[in-house]
Amino acid sequence: MKRREFIGLAAGAATWAHGARAQPAASVRRIGVLSPFSPAETLLWNKALLQGLRDVGWVDGKNLTVEYRYAEGNKERLSDLVSDLVRQKVDIVVTTVTLDTLAAKKATTEIPIIMVAVGDPVATGFVNSLARPGGNITGLSQMTPDLTGKRLELLKEIVPGVSAVAMLFDPEDSLSVLDAKEARLSAQRLGIEVHSLEVRNRVDLEKVLHEAVALRAGALVIIPAPVLFANLKLIADFAIQARLPSTFHLREFAASGGLIAYGVDRSDLFRRAASYVDKILKGANPADLPVEQPTKFELVINLKTAKALGLTIPPNLLSIADDVIE
Repeated sequence: MKRREFIGLAAGAATWAHGARAQPAASVRRIGVLSPFSPAETLLWNKALLQGLRDVGWVDGKNLTVEYRYAEGNKERLSDLVSDLVRQKVDIVVTTVTLDTLAAKKATTEIPIIMVAVGDPVATGFVNSLARPGGNITGLSQMTPDLTGKRLELLKEIVPGVSAVAMLFDPEDSLSVLDAKEARLSAQRLGIEVHSLEVRNRVDLEKVLHEAVALRAGALVIIPAPVLFANLKLIADFAIQARLPSTFHLREFAASGGLIAYGVDRSDLFRRAASYVDKILKGANPADLPVEQPTKFELVINLKTAKALGLTIPPNLLSIADDVIE
């Protein structure tokens, strides 16, 4: 090689090396996860979200930073928590249910919001339609009010003689109100009387649980609402003490001692939410990403609780249960 060519090649290599060093490191993206619940209550869901993110190439602590904000059952804190995420200039806010999605919607019209398990996103004004959200909000919905009727059917199958139930719901939560309406219609078809008991906070809850006993209800039907999810152990313990069969929509209830849980697999929704994060971080517009519906459901039966209540679970239910707690 001629000296002149060697010098030119070396100079070019030096220039490339300097340019490579001068290039900024790949930027780390930041998302905020807002929840009305506590870290312990959302542990499985957050694990599912992180796994879903890893599956599409986003790893917390490497090319992604995840900021968590928990209201821990106090919905009044949601506004301040999401405002903090907005000040942090996160790229995306991931919300769980209707309450925290509403707080995020009020806080920003610019930062993309990915909802994971809201009720009716159209009726609540989060999106224009499921196919074309049209704003800065998209994600997944757990809108399945017909499952409320299915939970009553399961309860009736386990306790054929039940004629009246105490239904706990939050009148300030749109999904809870929608499911409560469906529960009344389903109960009417099954010949079951429904005592509707409103729960806005823990004080209300402690009062209505005793009211359910005074009303001689034959079972507790817990309608989806953050305030009720935040007090699953209290409800499950009371139900066993009062010898009341009980049902809810999330597996965590059966794990806490409730009799049966049947509903959407929420961990699956969080895992699927990762694809929205991936698409938006890569430039997709949330207005153009259709809202998806749940596709995976689970039935969990607490056999230990059934035995404590003197109930026998029909073999056909045990055979189709996704999980049996013994």
